[in-house]
Amino acid sequence: MSPRLRLVPLAVAACLIPCAVQAQAQAQSNEGGRFAVGAQVGTPGLGLQAQWALSPKVVLRGGYDVLDWDRDQTYKGIDYEAKIDFKSPGAFLDLHPFENGFLVSGGAYFGSRKIDLDATPTGNVNIGGATFTPAQVGTLTGRIELEKTAPFIGVGYDNTFAPNGRLGFRILAGAAFGDKPKVDLDARGGTLSNDLVFRARLDDEERQIQDEADNYKVLPVVQAGLNFRF
Repeated sequence: MSPRLRLVPLAVAACLIPCAVQAQAQAQSNEGGRFAVGAQVGTPGLGLQAQWALSPKVVLRGGYDVLDWDRDQTYKGIDYEAKIDFKSPGAFLDLHPFENGFLVSGGAYFGSRKIDLDATPTGNVNIGGATFTPAQVGTLTGRIELEKTAPFIGVGYDNTFAPNGRLGFRILAGAAFGDKPKVDLDARGGTLSNDLVFRARLDDEERQIQDEADNYKVLPVVQAGLNFRF
């Protein structure tokens, strides 16, 4: 074999080796790591999250959501200004049974979740089955406090740990379960604020609000978010 022909394999190898190294580096870049962080929005509020992929089927996820919202809310014919204040850290286990984006998620939310109520009637109102004037009532204040631990179960789609790319999309739907919320109702500044009969009516009103608040034992959870994988 001539010297020129012997140089051909070396030249081909010299071309292929850098290409192979570049392809491998690109594959590693596309694959990314097992850790990801992201942001989300949904019924629990705005939040941040971190994910750790233990395997293609198992992902640990932690998040912190905040919902701070003022709205008008009517209970038993009385218009309240309601301040919703949910601070919900959570820990979850996401299972990807088919090793793709589809997931089944389970875990729990923790933290303080409450709704503060405030009403100053400008007309006669019915409290506990009896009618009272604004002067007699004064200002009504209340709080609906949800249980601090709420187990969660849901299904969704998350391609954060897909083979290609570092940016992932996640959507999740499910429900958080808790015990009966605790309701407190009080009145101050009225001519009957300390009247025993009025206080008994106020207790009846509180029980009626409790009946409505029991609907908060199950809260729907719908979230969408973006994640970046390291």
